[in-house]
Formats: sequence, C-alpha cells, structure tokens
Amino acid sequence: MKKKDDRLDGLRQQVDKVDDQLLRLLNERASVAKKIGEIKAKQNEQIYASNRESAILERLAASNPGPLTADSVEDIFYTVINHCRSLQKKLTISYFGPEATFTHQAAIKHFGKSAEYIPAKSIADVFDDVSKERADYGVVPIENSTEGVVNHTLDMFMGSDLLICAEREEPISQCLMASQEDLKKIRSLYSFPHALAQCRRWLEAHLPSVRIHDAASTADAAAQAALDATAAAIASPLAAEIYHLTILADRIEDSTNNATRFLIIGKKMADPSGKDKTSILFSIKDRIGALHDMLIPFKESGLNLTKIESRPTKKRAWEYVFFIDLLGHIADPKVKKAIEKLETNCVFLKVLGSYPRGD
Repeated sequence: MKKKDDRLDGLRQQVDKVDDQLLRLLNERASVAKKIGEIKAKQNEQIYASNRESAILERLAASNPGPLTADSVEDIFYTVINHCRSLQKKLTISYFGPEATFTHQAAIKHFGKSAEYIPAKSIADVFDDVSKERADYGVVPIENSTEGVVNHTLDMFMGSDLLICAEREEPISQCLMASQEDLKKIRSLYSFPHALAQCRRWLEAHLPSVRIHDAASTADAAAQAALDATAAAIASPLAAEIYHLTILADRIEDSTNNATRFLIIGKKMADPSGKDKTSILFSIKDRIGALHDMLIPFKESGLNLTKIESRPTKKRAWEYVFFIDLLGHIADPKVKKAIEKLETNCVFLKVLGSYPRGD
C-alpha cells in the first residue's frame, strides 16, 4: 500500500486559507465598485467604461509573475470585473441572435453572465435596440478572418449615430454535435453557410455522404439537430450546452487561425486607454488619385492603418464610402490633426468611435 504524503493535508489547508483571503478581498473590491457606481449615477456617467477595464487587464497582465498565464489572468479578472459592474447596474445587451450563436457567446464573455441579454433578429434590430434605449449596448460581428467583412454591419453605420465603444476578437471553434454519440448514425447535417464553408475539408474527410442543409444560424442548426437523432449540427460549444447536445468533434474548422471580430456599440465615446483604435467613415470627391491623397495625412502623421474597406453608397452608381481603422485615439493630437486634414478633401467624414483595441 502506497504511503500517504503528509504534505498533502498541509497544502490543502494552505489553499483553504488563501481562498478565505481571496473571498474577503473580492467582497472588499465589490464594496468599492458599488461606491464607484453610486458616484457615477450621481454624475450621470456610464457604468461600462471600456477604457478603464482594458487598462486594468493590461496592467495585471504586465505585472503577472506566474505561474498563471496571461490568458488565465485575463479570464479570471474579466469575470471579477463583470460581477462587480453588475453591482453598479445590471446592463441590458442586445446581440445579433438567436441565442447560442457565436455573437451571443462573445457578448457573454465580454459582459458576463449577470447581464441581461436580448437576441435580435437582424443587425439592424441591434442598432435599433440601442438607439431607442431598449438596450444599453449592442454586440454585432464585423469581420471573420477567413470569410471577410460583414457588410451589413458596415452599412448600418452610414445612417446611425451610434458609436463603437469596444471591440472583441474571439477565436471561432466549430464543433460537430448531435443528440447521440455515434458518428456513423449521422445522415444529415445542418449549419449556417459560413460555418459550413469554414469546415469544408473536415466534412469531406469525415462525413462525405451526409446530406447538408443550410440553417438560418448555427443556433438554428443546433435546434434542428436536437429534434432528429440522425442529424448533426456545426455550431458553438454554447449551442451544445443550451440544446443538450453531445459534441462529437471539436475544432473542426479548416483554418487554425479562424477568428471573428465583434463590435460593442453604444451612445458614448470611450476615453483613451493608451492602447486604442479609431474607426472613421468618409466619402471623397471623385477625381484621379483621390484615394491616394486621402492616405497621405496618415502617413505624414506616422499613423498605422489596420483596415480599409469600401462600400457603395446605394445613392448613385459607382459612388463609394470608405471605412478605415487606425491605431490611436481621436483625443491624440496627431490623430486629430490627420483626420482634420483628411476632412478638408471629403464630401463627408464621420468618426465612428475610438475604443480600446481588442487584440
């Protein structure tokens, strides 16, 4: 019989003691957060401050001595921050639904389980919920690393006064799920077209003969699979949890770098965090070399552009608007100067928001 290591009980007692200290400190933090919320309410300040929360996580990651990884520290303190914020106010979040989509999953990770969530049928409905104050913030997808930009989200900014308050980049892990555990019994497969496209090679190798059906969303696919023992779905881990499905295979996406960027939209601009991004929308006068000239102010100011997208205005043929993401905050003098110089040659220009970078 193996001799018991006497050190084990001592270490467990040490863990219990540390847990008691953590509990006391967490409640102490929560009490301070409640006082901050009371001051914010009196001053009519927004409860969610993406710049402050981003700075907290950045500081803790930089000072982390280990053995916890930076990702673990961020995950733990995201949870702490979200629960403390809920003591100040229970936020209402509209997201591009239905329930259990990747957007829903990103919203929960960003705002925590204590917030109230409203699934919206369309991206336009998310903007409408926030504009009409049925929700404090909205969460919408803006681009996928393999499938590209979500044009409908870009289009919504043309006629909306809402601002980008934050962004979140989430790795997208596609899972094959069903109501039973035998892959050989699968006869049909449901998923959203983008999800199917992301898993094309895996499906050809493992399920070459199943009938594939397009679903309205990955969550709808999971709902369909829950009704048929011979059906499977490609969806998020959250969908498997909600619809009580068994994950038969995970990480089945063809690209290991599959990720989606989500935007958090609201009514107020975020203050500088020290690690920010600014998004602008503009239209230029139609002349030779116009777009080239539009980029010169950013080069002269030494600003890094991370994205340029064009969209038709839908008012006149071949008339376009441009979306640009750049590093820096609108409060930074060189960012402000570059945008002011750009505006002199634009038909119109709109700052969509300055917010903490989500990378």
